[in-house]
Amino acid sequence: MFTWVLEQLAEAGLVKGKTLAIDATTLEANAALRHIVRRDTGESYQDFLLTLAQASGIETPTRADLARLDRARKKKGSNKDWTSPSDPDARITKMKDGRTHLAHKAEHAVDLDTGAIVAVTIQGADEGDTHTLPETLAEAVQQLDQVTDADGEPVALADEVVADKGCHSRAVVLELNTHGFRTYISEPDRGEQSWIDQEDARDAVYGNRRRIRGDRGKRLLRRRGERVERSFAHTYDTGGMRRTHLRGTTNILKRVLVHASGFNLGLVMRRLLGVGTPRGFQGRVAALIAFLLSVYRAIAEVGIAPLAMPHGHECWLSARRRRITLVAGRLTIGTCTTGC
Repeated sequence: MFTWVLEQLAEAGLVKGKTLAIDATTLEANAALRHIVRRDTGESYQDFLLTLAQASGIETPTRADLARLDRARKKKGSNKDWTSPSDPDARITKMKDGRTHLAHKAEHAVDLDTGAIVAVTIQGADEGDTHTLPETLAEAVQQLDQVTDADGEPVALADEVVADKGCHSRAVVLELNTHGFRTYISEPDRGEQSWIDQEDARDAVYGNRRRIRGDRGKRLLRRRGERVERSFAHTYDTGGMRRTHLRGTTNILKRVLVHASGFNLGLVMRRLLGVGTPRGFQGRVAALIAFLLSVYRAIAEVGIAPLAMPHGHECWLSARRRRITLVAGRLTIGTCTTGC
């Protein structure tokens, strides 16, 4: 279904495929952190703390004792040791607002020329962007390979990748460069680096650095922040998927693909109708009704003697035309925001 919707976008000229932007966000899992268990023994978190307290010499520990003991431990929320019995695919991670939850990681590949979502993947929330980017890029290339434009010609395969500094590493930049991709990946400040016996990686990193400092690189990075974050806002914030109501990577991916397909259909609606959401269409309908009411009132006032006006008949007609033109102009005012 997602591929079929992408084909409709390609036929409408809304998929270029040349420049892809990739970014990820976290989705809160439908599982409680307090119900996690040990991977090796299946022991709950509370029972594990009781065992630690008794081993340390506290025979009947209180809740305050357990809290104090737990506060002093390091790496107490490791995904290697703990899992959720209700959603084993969920991972313990820190959300963007600073809270710690069981979560999943959703990564989008967006066509920077049109804003269309080309690929979506759901991966472990504890995996870094440098590990998940190649998989999402491979999915995007696979989707583009199945899409043709209005003339039946295949769309251009991606040859430029834009990402933030979380995706930057010499290994990733070198791999993308080896496969023929031009990278525009923001580079974090790592200080002086050693390139002994790594000339290929050095050339790839320096080439990426030169491109992101150019005018085109800066434009692409700014556009990435706009287009990719807009897809997150539509799909997860406005779409109500910031917290998942399903469990398991496969089920969540199906639901996210439905939301992403709806987002892409909104682009086609905007191309055909000028609006991309029911709310935006509702605003246009209200403006149309107001326009028709104004026309009706103007026609009804034709019966009023125009000669009674101080400037005569021509002034009266001119005033009616200006009024109708003013209301009609509202129909051309864009009602689209980031929620369209």
